[in-house]
Amino acid sequence: MSQDRPAPPPLTKTDVVREYLTAYNSVCALLWLSVFGRVIVILPITGVESVYEAAGDFTKWTQTVAVLEILHSAFGLVRSPLPTTALQVVSRLLLVWAVVDQFPAATTPSIFYSTMLLAWSATEVVRYSYFVLNLRGSVPGFLTWLRYNMFYVMYPMGITSEAVLIWKASEAVGGTWRWVGWGVLGLYVPGSYVLYTYMIAQRRKMMKGKQAERRNRAPTQ
Repeated sequence: MSQDRPAPPPLTKTDVVREYLTAYNSVCALLWLSVFGRVIVILPITGVESVYEAAGDFTKWTQTVAVLEILHSAFGLVRSPLPTTALQVVSRLLLVWAVVDQFPAATTPSIFYSTMLLAWSATEVVRYSYFVLNLRGSVPGFLTWLRYNMFYVMYPMGITSEAVLIWKASEAVGGTWRWVGWGVLGLYVPGSYVLYTYMIAQRRKMMKGKQAERRNRAPTQ
């Protein structure tokens, strides 16, 4: 006589949130991997002039998806500070919608458009992949290292590229809007400092945790 299998426990709110965030981060990792792949394939073959045609619209909508991350922070689904999250997302939306999309002739032929996409996509592939595996409780050491070290190179690369593109768009539009563009550039100094120091603080926190973990695992005499 067969026995009925016990029913699986019902999903809790935490389970639902974890599954949703896993799916969200997985999709975002794949989207940014596609951006990265398009740039590194097109760039050496046809040059910087073709990067926007190959990846511009795709990048614009991929970045727009990140608006959800502001909601994630606002509703407490993640522990990321809302001001920092909003600052990063809004600044990138400014780039893809108000700068590049409105002034493609002035911005996209520049090598700085390609370096911006490379910095963004490489960083995001690592970041979202880290989040997915962290939600599953197993992150390889190399991925943790990349997550908390590659920003030392990628962040200055991305910020410099963004600033140059804003400058080029400001010069192209002229008039009062030029001053608006210069004002945005002025905000980049404190804004970039906030984001950069936030990442340094996150790295320091992670490294301290790793050191404590290693000490706990060390054999006692």
